[in-house]
Amino acid sequence: MDEQVAGAVVERRIDMSELIEATRDGEILTITLNNPDKRNALTMQAWAQLAYTLGQISMDETVRCIVIRGAGDKAFAAGADISEFSEVRANAEQAAEYGKATALALDALVNCLHPTIALIQGACTGGGLEIAAACDIRIANESSKFGVPISRLGFPFAYPELEPVMKVVGRANVLDLLLSGRIIGAEEALRMGLVTQLVADEAVVKAVYDLAGRMAAAAPLSMRYTKKFVNRLTNNPAPLSADELAESYAPCDSEDYAEGVRAFLAKEKPAFKGR
Repeated sequence: MDEQVAGAVVERRIDMSELIEATRDGEILTITLNNPDKRNALTMQAWAQLAYTLGQISMDETVRCIVIRGAGDKAFAAGADISEFSEVRANAEQAAEYGKATALALDALVNCLHPTIALIQGACTGGGLEIAAACDIRIANESSKFGVPISRLGFPFAYPELEPVMKVVGRANVLDLLLSGRIIGAEEALRMGLVTQLVADEAVVKAVYDLAGRMAAAAPLSMRYTKKFVNRLTNNPAPLSADELAESYAPCDSEDYAEGVRAFLAKEKPAFKGR
């Protein structure tokens, strides 16, 4: 495992492919979509590697927060790498196989054990918008741009790609984006609910990692259960079972709960252990 020191910060590279990089700084892990020459466009291989990387990270309970970002400051991700479509997405059969890789990555992101933050700078379009929508929180800089201009290419969002975006912005807004094919600015994305928070260009990286630090210091069991419960209520309209309702109180038997109450009453910083 390679290590490099930058000032007082130690980053550990834990996984790497040509187009997906993961580095760790303490309890915060950063996944970088790394194809800056093509505005971080994702190949089919990159989608598959993203799914694999997220799966590995989700099993590591020592991670407390994940930041997803694009390499450089010009783009989060400008969608899929269209240059390979003639080879890997030339017909419906190939598109379905390609779609499996995309769906696995988005599902791995939505259902990741740890909270996720999309750090959005510049272009966030097509597949990049899908990835951002699948994150728990989306923080963008003021010069970022958003859109899904795939109607110009002659195909629609497949169901697995459409789902996370529609859950974030709703029916009317997703139809606006998809049918018009227009690119919108950060302010409109914020009003639409696509962006959680808007920050000045020069301050966005610090804002994201400050938030990641606060999230990493919070009780990890609380964060993980919150994600699980929100996903359950969002994805399953069935009434809650008695076991599910009981599970929502189960963390009150944890060491972290006892530590949180103790530290609050003692006016001390809690030392959460995730158990």
